[in-house]
Amino acid sequence: MELVQKNIIDCNQGAVRAIRYNVDGSYCLTCGSDKKIKLWNPFSGLLLKTYGGHAGEVMDAAGSCDSGFIISVSADKSVIYWDVTTGLPVRRLRGHAGTVKCVKFNEDSSVAVSGSTDNTVMCWDVRTRKLDPIQIMREAKDCVTSLVVTEHKIVASSLDGSIRQYDLRAGELTCDTIGVPITHVVQTSDGQCLLAACLDSTIRLIDTDSGELLSEYKGHRTEDYHIECGVIKSDSQIISGSAEGCAVIWDLLEGSEVRRMQMGSGGVIHSLAPHPTGNDIMFARRRQVELWGLPSDEGEDEVLLIKINSNFFV
Repeated sequence: MELVQKNIIDCNQGAVRAIRYNVDGSYCLTCGSDKKIKLWNPFSGLLLKTYGGHAGEVMDAAGSCDSGFIISVSADKSVIYWDVTTGLPVRRLRGHAGTVKCVKFNEDSSVAVSGSTDNTVMCWDVRTRKLDPIQIMREAKDCVTSLVVTEHKIVASSLDGSIRQYDLRAGELTCDTIGVPITHVVQTSDGQCLLAACLDSTIRLIDTDSGELLSEYKGHRTEDYHIECGVIKSDSQIISGSAEGCAVIWDLLEGSEVRRMQMGSGGVIHSLAPHPTGNDIMFARRRQVELWGLPSDEGEDEVLLIKINSNFFV
């Protein structure tokens, strides 16, 4: 069954820089060029909270494992740790010398990891009052564009054309050089492969352990945009945005294009977020986000909305 458009949210926060689900997919975060983060119920389009405190465009955000906190990064070079319910900053962290492009929590959300145009990756202990980073990785030769954080690894992509894997248990660094600027990296759910979106309009599938190039996916256009990709349908398909105002889906094993999803009246589809457990996918385009998913019975949707809204602030 094909995905259909289920909702469009006009975010009213300038250009949407990133769209992110929380840990269980019950709500989503949008990062705006108006320096604010907004918290939404993606199914109803209900705005739940607005977080304002950055002095520059918000580039990325992530929700904690208990959905009680948000970490966000901005062109103002800062990292802010927010309380979801009060909407207030708990901690404002400064250390980067340039725009902070990406951020992730570790598994128990005790550490935030950020990547910047200053070519560094920084780790922050958000549970204590310590304001300095607890670790700084300076190996990248260009902007750090994307991060994957697992229980014992930090994976960072860079415009220098390399993916660096920091093994925290072994204290080792592995560098796989592709040779083309990398704008986004994600890991398959089994942890065996990395997916790298590159500026030459090619997505590359790489073996996590050996660094071997397993497959390439083409057909979308990146131009000079930082366009994100994702893995969907239990690691069987790959999806990417495109500068042509559409999203493209490929079969992971075959490498063939499965479907092209046209969004509205064009505009670059640069950020996307597959639902962590379901089939829905959210896309950012200009000032809007679009929710796509499998057609479902309206009664089921209403029950789901009631459940989500009643549980949100518990």
